[in-house]
Amino acid sequence: MPGHIKLTKTGQADPDPTEFLLPSMDMKRADQQKPYDSKKSVWIPDPKSGGYREGALESGDLEDPASKCVVSVGHEKFTHKGSEVGKVNPPKFEKCEDMVNLTFLNDASVFWNLKTRYQAKMIHTYSGLFVVVVNPYKRYPLYTHRVAKIYLGKRRNECPPHLWAIAETAYRGMLNNSKNQAMLITGESGAGKTENTKKVITYLAMVATSSKKSDKKVSLEDQIVATNPILESYGNAKTSRNDNSSRFGKFIRIHFTASGKLAGCDIVSYLLEKSRITEQQEVERSYHIFYQLLQPFGDGIGGGLRTKCHLSSDIYDYTYVSQGKTKVDSIDDNEELEYTEDAFNVLGFEEQEKFDCYMLTAAVMTFGGIEFKTKGRDDQAECELIGPDTFAGKVAALCGVDASAMIKAFCKPRIKVGTEWVTKGQTCVQATNAVGGIARGIFDRVFKWLIEKCNATLIDPTLKKNNFCAVLDIAGFEIFEYNGFEQISINFVNEKLQQFFNHHMFVVEQEEYVKEGIDWVMVDFGMDLAACIIMFEKPMGIWAILEEESLFPKATDKSFEEKLKASLGKLPVFLKPQSKTDKNAHFALNHYAGIVSYNVTNWLEKNKDPVNDTVVEIFKSTSTITLLVKLWEDHPGQPSVAPKDDGKKKKKGGGGKTVSSVYLVSLGELMTTLHSCEPHFVRCLVPNTHKKPGDVEPPLIMHQLTCNGVLEGIRICMRGFPNRMVYPDFKSRYAILGAAEIASSSDNKTAVYALMDKIEFGRERYRLGHTLVFFRAGALAFLEEKRDDIVIRLVRYLQGQCLQRIKRSIYEKRRDQRELIKVCQRNFRKYVSMREWGWFVIIQKTRPMIGMPNPEEELRLLEEQANEKYGAYEKQIKTKAQLLEENELIKEETKALIKQIEKEQGNMSEYHEKQAKMSAQKADLEVQLASSQELLIQKEQERQQATADKKVLEQEVVSVKKDIEDIDMAIQKLEQEKTNRDHTIRSLNDEVANQDEVINKLNKEKKHLNENAAKASEDLQVAEDKVSHLTQIKNKLESTLDELESSLEKEKRGRANVEKERRKIEGDLKVTQETVAELERARKELESAIARKEKDGVSLFSKLEDEQGLVAKVQKSIKEQQARVEEMEEELEAERQARAKAERQRSDLARELENLGERLAEAGGATNAQIELNKKRESEVTKLRRDLEEAHIQQESTLISLKKKHQDAIAEMTEQIDQLNKMKGKIEKDKQHIMHEIADVRSATDEVNRSGASAEKSHRNLLAQLNELGKKVEEANLTLGDFESNKRKIAAENADLLRQLQELENSANMLVKVKSSLAAQLDEQRRIADDEAKERQSLLGKFRNAEHEVDGMKEHFDEECSAKENLMRQLNKAQGESDMWRTRYEKDGVAKAEELEMSKLKMQARLSESESTINQLSSKLNQIEKAKAKLQGDLDSMSVQLDQAQILNSSMEKKAKQFDRIVAEWKLKVDSLSMDLDGSQKETRNASSELFRIKSAYEEAVLQLEEVRRENKSLSNEIKDIMDQISEGGRSIHEIDKIRKRLEAEKMELEAALSEAEGALEQEENKVLRAQLELTQVRQEIERRMAEKDEEFESTRKNMNKALENMQVAIEMESKGKAEALRMKKKLETDVMDLDTALEHANAANAETQKIIKKYQLSLRETQARLEDAHRAKEVAHDNLIVADRRAHANQNALEEARTLLEQADRARRMVEQELADTNETLGDQTCTNQAIQGGKMKLDSEIHTLAADLDEMASEASLSEEKAQKAMIDAARLADELRAEQEMAQCLERDRKLLEAQVKDMQARLDDAEQNALKGGKKAMSKMDTRIRELESELDAENRRCADAQKALRKSERKIKELTYQQDEDRKNHERMQGLIDQLQGKIRSYKKQIEEAEEIAALNLAKFRQTQSSLSASTEAADVTEQALAKLKTRARSSSVAPM
Repeated sequence: MPGHIKLTKTGQADPDPTEFLLPSMDMKRADQQKPYDSKKSVWIPDPKSGGYREGALESGDLEDPASKCVVSVGHEKFTHKGSEVGKVNPPKFEKCEDMVNLTFLNDASVFWNLKTRYQAKMIHTYSGLFVVVVNPYKRYPLYTHRVAKIYLGKRRNECPPHLWAIAETAYRGMLNNSKNQAMLITGESGAGKTENTKKVITYLAMVATSSKKSDKKVSLEDQIVATNPILESYGNAKTSRNDNSSRFGKFIRIHFTASGKLAGCDIVSYLLEKSRITEQQEVERSYHIFYQLLQPFGDGIGGGLRTKCHLSSDIYDYTYVSQGKTKVDSIDDNEELEYTEDAFNVLGFEEQEKFDCYMLTAAVMTFGGIEFKTKGRDDQAECELIGPDTFAGKVAALCGVDASAMIKAFCKPRIKVGTEWVTKGQTCVQATNAVGGIARGIFDRVFKWLIEKCNATLIDPTLKKNNFCAVLDIAGFEIFEYNGFEQISINFVNEKLQQFFNHHMFVVEQEEYVKEGIDWVMVDFGMDLAACIIMFEKPMGIWAILEEESLFPKATDKSFEEKLKASLGKLPVFLKPQSKTDKNAHFALNHYAGIVSYNVTNWLEKNKDPVNDTVVEIFKSTSTITLLVKLWEDHPGQPSVAPKDDGKKKKKGGGGKTVSSVYLVSLGELMTTLHSCEPHFVRCLVPNTHKKPGDVEPPLIMHQLTCNGVLEGIRICMRGFPNRMVYPDFKSRYAILGAAEIASSSDNKTAVYALMDKIEFGRERYRLGHTLVFFRAGALAFLEEKRDDIVIRLVRYLQGQCLQRIKRSIYEKRRDQRELIKVCQRNFRKYVSMREWGWFVIIQKTRPMIGMPNPEEELRLLEEQANEKYGAYEKQIKTKAQLLEENELIKEETKALIKQIEKEQGNMSEYHEKQAKMSAQKADLEVQLASSQELLIQKEQERQQATADKKVLEQEVVSVKKDIEDIDMAIQKLEQEKTNRDHTIRSLNDEVANQDEVINKLNKEKKHLNENAAKASEDLQVAEDKVSHLTQIKNKLESTLDELESSLEKEKRGRANVEKERRKIEGDLKVTQETVAELERARKELESAIARKEKDGVSLFSKLEDEQGLVAKVQKSIKEQQARVEEMEEELEAERQARAKAERQRSDLARELENLGERLAEAGGATNAQIELNKKRESEVTKLRRDLEEAHIQQESTLISLKKKHQDAIAEMTEQIDQLNKMKGKIEKDKQHIMHEIADVRSATDEVNRSGASAEKSHRNLLAQLNELGKKVEEANLTLGDFESNKRKIAAENADLLRQLQELENSANMLVKVKSSLAAQLDEQRRIADDEAKERQSLLGKFRNAEHEVDGMKEHFDEECSAKENLMRQLNKAQGESDMWRTRYEKDGVAKAEELEMSKLKMQARLSESESTINQLSSKLNQIEKAKAKLQGDLDSMSVQLDQAQILNSSMEKKAKQFDRIVAEWKLKVDSLSMDLDGSQKETRNASSELFRIKSAYEEAVLQLEEVRRENKSLSNEIKDIMDQISEGGRSIHEIDKIRKRLEAEKMELEAALSEAEGALEQEENKVLRAQLELTQVRQEIERRMAEKDEEFESTRKNMNKALENMQVAIEMESKGKAEALRMKKKLETDVMDLDTALEHANAANAETQKIIKKYQLSLRETQARLEDAHRAKEVAHDNLIVADRRAHANQNALEEARTLLEQADRARRMVEQELADTNETLGDQTCTNQAIQGGKMKLDSEIHTLAADLDEMASEASLSEEKAQKAMIDAARLADELRAEQEMAQCLERDRKLLEAQVKDMQARLDDAEQNALKGGKKAMSKMDTRIRELESELDAENRRCADAQKALRKSERKIKELTYQQDEDRKNHERMQGLIDQLQGKIRSYKKQIEEAEEIAALNLAKFRQTQSSLSASTEAADVTEQALAKLKTRARSSSVAPM
């Protein structure tokens, strides 16, 4: 696999692989200590990870797949079906090497075993015949020479799991049995199939290397290894999962001689992925060789590889190979090209062959660049560019053909029609497809040729090939998102391989059963997959239909699909598509690994894979490339009629013409080869998709286990006896269950049967063989449980004995003490009672004298002893004197003899000898002295080194101390800065107080402005009243003018006088109208001025509120940091009061604005009344016209009265104009005053902004030192929020809790009563159970055994029946097929004799097989009939027992009826509770009706809006009518203008009212929506709470279930009675439990219902309050809407201010960034210092350890010196040696060289006085050692103190770092907060800009309207002048006419 350690031959030691092969003792110990309960530990699915998790079973039956099991995982509980829950294996089986040996073979256990072994670095695991290998994605030393030696010559069960164990088994099997071996390696892409194949080949080459010396330069082993680079270059590519994925299957046969030596190798390939040559996905890449050809290494191959292959350096020039990735990071293409080139040379390729191969590969790349264009109307394809530099010319040059001929063959190929050849035109698409087909065909044939060439090279002809070991490396089962032709081919191969595995596996299993003598019915599990395989292979199966449709010219994918469904649609394995990823899938197949949906798009084209025969003929006949001609020599060329798949064509066994036919032939050959071999199976797994070592993805692994057939193999194992043990192991492990039974017989079977019968272990769960004990899956768990019970009991007994032994001694000691205390007390009492008695006194005094010795006798004895000792002493003295005399004599004799010798012999020989001896002794002593000096020098150097190290350490300690002092100084500086910041905070607090005073002043000024605004509004009202009065006068004048004009038209006689008077009146009227217009303009200007002032005021108020909000935020942040300061709380109260005042003032303003609106509405009513008056006056005008002639006489008097009235009106108007001018001046003064105040307010707000900015800056600077305050403030805020939220709820919840308490007490009393009654019933049931105990004990064992036997027989009978039915169906099907073929043969035999010859042979073989199958099935049917008869007898016996059980059942049913009555009572209670629940639901319906009422109010508001709109329309219609009437009446232009202006004003007012009504309507809609949202929230809350209560009830019910189940288990353990009666009793107890839980549920539901009712009431109250708040909010929102409309005028100033604020914020941000950078620098410095301190600490620790080691050594040396000193007193020679050792130790501890020299010089003298010197030297050494030890201890204490100080400093620095990091986080948060404020301000600015633009647009529109009105007014004035002139002319004419008669 990727990254495995390479085999080294350098002789260096390979690493130890033990930890990667076997679990360590620590792992085993940890696994054994894992908590485990054999009855409760289970696996359940984990939906988050897709895997499994371990939990404890609380309730449920695992044996029943449909039962619901409750499993607790931690504090959570989950409910699953019994089929989803699996048992956990005992800890003994943790990290099991062979998963078949697991007790419980469920999916979760298999996955857990693989996962734990993989995460423990053990990647190999056995699963029966499989070895599962998980990709480690890491280098493990598992494939070294050391590992090879471990497995060499060993059996599989003698070593841990390994790939090489399988390889060794195959190799030894080949040698021992002389049978060919095959290793099947399968897995997904990226699982490591190719790598494992390499490892197997490497191992076989390593263990079977031929010793024969070859004449070749390259060994056979190297040639076998060298095939890999070539095959990888041409057959491997990058996929989405793997960078080096093999895209073909290969079957490698390694041949060996009879002696086991390597003799050669050959390779067979399968299913090369040809579509990758011309198409790739975005994340994939084509074959590596295409990218290697462009690498620079090729320039040095034969004069330049790119030059010879006509290639450029840009891969994107070639379309076929640049559609996806072009570079892979993990692959060096240049290096791989070098390896490929070396492999060509190693394998002995000729230069021409090698370059031909390269050129054809380059031609395949270049084919993609050929482009065709359409020419003419018939879509004829043409290629215009065929020069030598074009792609077409390069391809022709690389193929050695003419370019024009090749292009012509592509565009106009020849076909044979009858006996003539004709050319056929091709479209661009057809020509391009033909080019791709040729390219794929060339590459496929080149790949096949390379394999043939490699095979020819790898065979050693000099060696005889006896047998082979083969390795099959092929892709595993594939289930992708899109499954096509390639996937169904791969999956069919895996179906065949899985059938082969199933067949082989149980052949091996059943052979072992037969060998062990076990009763077993032979089963062929290979037939499990027969249905799917038959569907593929049968006549008119999938392959036959595909072949037939491929040969049919007009066939399409649709016809192929329909034919498949028509022929196979009724088969059970042919299903409808079920893919979720491919919605266009056409059908699905039920494979062994799952259901796969297939898409048949382009299957026929892929199966045909046609090539252009004309182009092939050109290649064969005209090409100069020898290799190209050789590749196509088996192709017929142009004479061919039908296109063939030349890339897949074989010359074996009559191969077909299509891909599928060739594929089936090669698959058949492969299966034939495998059936002749001994197979071994390897399954490779991908643990995760991100290539991370040790990480697993459970869904991915389980999918691969399913697809690889591992789970299928385990399923087959579970049908037999997967667990097995040899008799000695079984006896040694389970003898504890029955030692007497084991020892009762020497026969293994008898002893084991006795043991199993004793523990009641059913014989259907195990079988006894000759040497093995076989167990069913899960049976060993029972034995382990029994054994664990006994072991635990023995351990507890042993613990009790040990505790007894320990406590017994303590008990005996205390007992003796107690007895002695009694004796002491008794004696003391006697002494107290007799101490005054005289006789006792005498006895006490005389008692010491009794038995005293005689002193004279003692003196005599001592004198005798002294004399005796003194005699011996005198004797010794005499002896000494005698010896001294003899010594003197000897000395004298010696002197005499020496003198005699000197006299007698004068030669120097003896003297020279003595001198030589002395010189030798001197030389020895000098050598000793030199060695001692060297040792002394060495010790001195060590001492110096130690002192130098000590100095270095001291320097480091000094530096650490300096660092600590620097840190302390920094801390002091920070504290000083903290005090400075505190001072600045106090100054900021003072500034905040000043700002509060300024705010109070502004509030006062705002109040004054409000009062001025109120006065101005009152003045405005007065002015409006006057204007209305003037309009009434104006209307009167207009009516009189109308009357005069009508009278002037009819009068002819007095025209002159009337004309004069009319001119005067009209002149006066013009003046009056002008004055009125001026008054109206003045009024409008006043209104606009007031509106502007109000807007300015509102903008100022809003700005002031914003500034107050900002100041409040600043204050809040400062107050949060200084929560302990009480002054801030007082300032907060003042701020709240100021806000309350502002809100009250705002409400006053709102009320005033409402009054103004009401007045405006009244004015609108006055205008309506005026309109009605106008109508009445028009009717009066008509009457006046009728009476005009009658009133002609009174004209003069009327004129006089009109003049007077006119003059009076002029006087009144002049007075009103004067008053209005005065009011205007007053308002201008007020306006100027307000502007000054606004300027003051702006300056104040600027100061507030500046102060706020400075406060924010200081606030950011101070945040670093206020971390603790921030925490406290956060807690205070949380508590404050909790108080505010809980304050409202406490009052209501208190009453609820009291009522609930009463209800709970009542329910508790009821429960106590029910509990007592249930307890009585339970006691009664226990008495009944005790009475039936004896009878149950006898029946229980018999019933269980019978039940198990019946179940087993039934299952076996059902299986046999189903097998019989399947066999009968297969028989009928085979007979039908044979009849069909017979009839088809009789009908079509003559026409299709040649084609049916092969099918006839196949059918005959198939008929023979079916006949043999029929015979086998008939024999099996007979066996089944016999078994059926046996089962019938068993069923009869079981029916008798069933009748007895039914009698007991009837007795228990009577008892159940009593519980049914109790259930009925509780049901009544539940009904009452349901009624309460209905009441609560009614209340919810009331709430919903309230919602509907709100909706109806909303609809009414909508209707009112529609009514207002209708009134508006009616008013507009009335305006039109009035205009018509005016036009009909001949009104003047002035009157029309007046009416138009008045109506426009009314229209504007109505539009304003309409907009207000729409705004109110929108507010009502918003309220309704909010009410709906609140109601939905209330409903959701109610539902959530009800769900929580349901869950609580469910949990209580489960707890009660668990309690009752525990009671049932206890009763069962006591009684061990009858199973059926016990089950009925359990049922009754569960009914009681359900009643209890129902009671609790009812009580809980009742209480919860009461709570919910109360909560509903509270929620209704709150909803009503919120509704009232909403009304108030509506009014406030209406006011805010009016205020918001008036803010646009102040936005420009706010924009400028916001810009200044933005600049200030930018400056502040830059400052904060600078501070952040400084903080980061300080943090970096602190981390550096921290690291330095840490390093110093580590050095000090190491020094302490070394000093401790030295101290221990010195202590040991001191003890040695003591022992040596003691021994020196016994033996002098030994003392000398001990003295030298002591001297050397003293030299280590700074002894002088002089002392050593003196000791060497005086050595002889010291030897004489050895005893004294030894004592002295030992004492001195001891004293020096003691002093040295004390010094070291003091140094150790000092170092400990220094280490403690350094740790304290380290902790301080860590705290400082934490504080700095926290400060940095706070700065970052503040920066984010400021950024958010800036964004808000920018958003406000943008909104203000939009409002300004809208206001400007409105002003522009108003200006345009004004100009239009002005122009119309000027036009009307001109028209009036013209009419006046015409009237003057008429008057003159009238005068002339009136004068003429006179």
